[in-house]
Amino acid sequence: MSEKLDLSQFEKKMIIRKMIHADIDKIIHMQKLCFPGMQPWKTEHLESHLDMFPDGQLVAELDGDIIGSCSSLIINFDEYDDRHTWDDVTDEGYITNHNPDGYNLYGIEVMVHPDFRRMKVGHRLYEARRELAREFNLKSIIIGGRIPNYHKYAGEMSPREYVDSVQMHKIYDPVLSFQLINGFTLMRINPNYLPDDKQSNKYATLMEWNNVDYRPKTKRHFKTSHPVRICVVQYMMRQIDSFTDFANQVEYFTDVASDAQSDFVVFPEIFTTQLMSFLNEKSPSMAVRKLTDYTEEYIELFTDLAVRYNVNIIGGSHFVKEEDDEIYNIAYLFRRDGTIEKQYKLHITPNERKWWGISPGDTVRVFDTDCGKIAIQICYDIEFPELARIATDMGAKIIFTPFCTEDRQGYLRVRYCSQARAVENQIYTVISGTVGNLPETENMDIQYAQSAIFAPSDFEFARDGIVGETDPNLEMVMIGDVDLEILRRQRQGGTVRQLKDRRHDIYSINYKK
Repeated sequence: MSEKLDLSQFEKKMIIRKMIHADIDKIIHMQKLCFPGMQPWKTEHLESHLDMFPDGQLVAELDGDIIGSCSSLIINFDEYDDRHTWDDVTDEGYITNHNPDGYNLYGIEVMVHPDFRRMKVGHRLYEARRELAREFNLKSIIIGGRIPNYHKYAGEMSPREYVDSVQMHKIYDPVLSFQLINGFTLMRINPNYLPDDKQSNKYATLMEWNNVDYRPKTKRHFKTSHPVRICVVQYMMRQIDSFTDFANQVEYFTDVASDAQSDFVVFPEIFTTQLMSFLNEKSPSMAVRKLTDYTEEYIELFTDLAVRYNVNIIGGSHFVKEEDDEIYNIAYLFRRDGTIEKQYKLHITPNERKWWGISPGDTVRVFDTDCGKIAIQICYDIEFPELARIATDMGAKIIFTPFCTEDRQGYLRVRYCSQARAVENQIYTVISGTVGNLPETENMDIQYAQSAIFAPSDFEFARDGIVGETDPNLEMVMIGDVDLEILRRQRQGGTVRQLKDRRHDIYSINYKK
């Protein structure tokens, strides 16, 4: 009897899967082969795709080799100009305009390695996109398709005549013909879509595939507004006798914020140093270490308040001793669902190093909340514009800055930089500071603050870019509403569009984490 034939040696395994970071170099190499003469992806483009919408980035793999790929994002197509370009709809290839609440999947590229064409690779990628549209319950898939054979007929046909001829099967176009076969219908022809697409004379056919399985949802609608109410606490540092005194003071302000139906209440940086006023320790470095003993009580207090008063709390910041015996300045987010996040202060001031021996953190974080993505940048950190830009690119719409400054000069550094960050990044910024004094507490004896909420500077935002501000050096709260829908619309079509108009071709920020 002859041996059984091992069929596995003849198998070729083609799969469609999500893109991973290890694929990036292979995809860029493949793109150069697929589109000679056109500008290929940069590594930072594809890294941004994976950060913004990993589900929309797909590859075709055959026996471990990448032989095709496609990239997509979700948008509300009605918000874009009829004559939009590829750069408009992709934020110049970075897709930072990806909108998880959008209605349409927008395909920005499909490619198949030249050695593996006519193997239905493109068809498989398109079907994977259709499954994606069904999975995310999107109305349609929209693509801006090249017409790469048009340059052969440009002397005798207009773009419309060429497209009509392809639709009538009188002319074959490798892209348009393929899209028509895959169920896409023509919406219009856009000029100047891809400036370096010489084969198409810069034209593109805007095509759409409608998802017949789309199920309208009552909560999915174009918002006229998306208000978020913020209560900023300007906290008085005064002598207290126990942790209970501190807790009572904090609960009072939380109650005030809750009564006003605030979504967030914001406390200042290191306001827990008020506890030092009863620790009877003159040495600042030793007082800080004693202060860290209250970390668990602090966390338990704010977790309970967030849940009980149904408000998200930016718990100022607190000195925390961790397992490495180092002390860090950490701001906590206490969500009203009882979950907790933390952001380390990344830049330590000379004063913090000299008096308290504080160590820096090393990660920029952005947090999901029931009011959208937010970031926390503690005091000195807001004075480094790179951090705010990184957080914005990660999706943050509000940056909270708890601060503690002892004089007007230090306060103004925080204020001016917070206002600048709001303009530069088309984002809301919030500063919350300490006032009063602790006469018997070394290095925390005087305070200066005027807390505020800032907006970008444009017609739809608050006058002077100031949503609201407290009086200087008085204990009080300030409650203000910010509108995330206005923010989103202004990023798309404001008087200026700092995010869309960045010159990625001449500069970039390289976040090393």
